[in-house]
Amino acid sequence: MNAIEQDRIQVNGIELSVYIAGPEQGRPIWLLHGFPECWHSWREQIPALAAAGFRVFVPQMRGYGQSSSPHEIADYDVLTLCADIQQAMDHFGHAQVVMVGHDWGAVVAWHLALLEPERITHLITLSVPFAGRARRPVIEILRELYADRFNYIVYFQQPGVAEQELDADIERTLRLFMQDEDLFLQKRSADSSLFDGAQPPGPLPAWCSREDLDVYVQTFAEHGFRGPLNWYRNFERNWQRSEFLAGRQVLQPTLFLIGDRDPVGVFEAHTLKRMPESVPNLEQQVLANCGHWIQNEQAQRVNALMLGFLGKT
Repeated sequence: MNAIEQDRIQVNGIELSVYIAGPEQGRPIWLLHGFPECWHSWREQIPALAAAGFRVFVPQMRGYGQSSSPHEIADYDVLTLCADIQQAMDHFGHAQVVMVGHDWGAVVAWHLALLEPERITHLITLSVPFAGRARRPVIEILRELYADRFNYIVYFQQPGVAEQELDADIERTLRLFMQDEDLFLQKRSADSSLFDGAQPPGPLPAWCSREDLDVYVQTFAEHGFRGPLNWYRNFERNWQRSEFLAGRQVLQPTLFLIGDRDPVGVFEAHTLKRMPESVPNLEQQVLANCGHWIQNEQAQRVNALMLGFLGKT
């Protein structure tokens, strides 16, 4: 980890913080983090990939940490998030790359694969599957399905509400996300807040040290959760702006990883079944006894699967 360098670049009207490791002439690979994480969530993958000869690029995504955190909700739609990475690849002169994403980073990675079919040669996504453009905005569907019960994505929609809860105690918020994934599956009334009924956080999970947690806390210390939550507030705009991608398949060789205890697997069960229709060159792996924070919870297994997949070509 001592060989990691930080670069701050101007792209797409913002400053993007990018952490870089590995041999300068190595094959470029980009690692895109999700919510509520940061570049440090790839701490176990960076040295493994660098040791395998890859040049590793790990951005702090828009709205997080030392990268810019614009105020407007529309500044966080998926095509804008993709443009951040596209222009960053331009900045570093990347003609061909491997793209990796977890959680919301996977959403960006899926769309980048559609937008950049020549530049992105291989795709690895974790936790969030893909089945093409929905027939209508996902938020409309969620509001109908959860009209009388709690759903965290619906809860995140009203600006200022979730921020007040999550920003009140950043360390507690992060520890609850890390330790209590059942929060997302509990049946509650529609007017609940995210942490209603949550127990005080217990000991940190084995995969997150006190020093690791400090990096996460510092990520949200300056700007809070407003920027990251704005990613969730663009489902309708994403649907409108992505019409030109309707019907396109992800044709790159793709590895998809998910934990068998990941709540996303419950929410996205139908999408998981349909994914091969939209991703014909797909390899899927379900990791046993693993939750949502897959690249940390089972780092060695994830590293082995990633390197094995990339070693085939």
